Amino acid sequence: MQITKTDKYLHDERGNRAYFDYFGDEERARKALESLEDCDGCTNCSDCSGCSDCSGCSDCSGCSRCSGCSDCSRCSGCSDCSDCSGCSDCSDCSGCSYCSGCSGCSDCSDCSDCSRCSRCSRCSGCSHVANLYSKKNLKGDHDAVDALGVPPIPVIPNIHQTVLAAASQPEALKMNDWHTCNTTHCRAGWVVHLAGEAGYALERFHDTALAAQLIYRESYPSAPVSPVRFYESNEQALADMKRCAEEEAKASAATDA
Repeated sequence: MQITKTDKYLHDERGNRAYFDYFGDEERARKALESLEDCDGCTNCSDCSGCSDCSGCSDCSGCSRCSGCSDCSRCSGCSDCSDCSGCSDCSDCSGCSYCSGCSGCSDCSDCSDCSRCSRCSRCSGCSHVANLYSKKNLKGDHDAVDALGVPPIPVIPNIHQTVLAAASQPEALKMNDWHTCNTTHCRAGWVVHLAGEAGYALERFHDTALAAQLIYRESYPSAPVSPVRFYESNEQALADMKRCAEEEAKASAATDA
């Protein structure tokens, strides 16, 4: 890879740029630029690999085959994406599945299991979508039978120990985003994810924080978790999850004795 330096940024032969002030210094900008594969004209993206036909993207990170994306903006021409979250202003997407947290999308097709989307338009062939604004030409799922009213609150057995076990895995906890991918969530995101489809249904009706709070309350009513715990750092969250898991284990042992 041929990298050229200017006074403000580095760029390669494919037109990808990495600005010093965005990454903090030239060394970090260089590492970010070197981490890109098959990208053209992207700005301030990093750790992307295996993507195809990506162009004009900015502020994307951790993408692999357009999967598990977070905090993406101004994306266009994406195809065969899956498990994307935190996207905005996407357009001309096709063959996407399991998208969440998208906004400002247009000309999408063949999307499925989308949630928390807003202001989408001219979508077609989509199924399992929720909360879309200006829906047009959507293809509904005729096999789905959705109950009216507030979804039931699911219960997770041994919730504190279960959440701690999941969130303690390498790269599994990311407290600055509700859902990053199927294997990375924040604390509230893990509660929703571990509750399965019932958890996601509750999340779509309320929001992630309230859904997680309700699941915690129903699963362990003797010591509900305050929603302020959903906005802590990774270290603080893990410490509190460990404390809760230990208390839950002690209470279970005392009950069995």
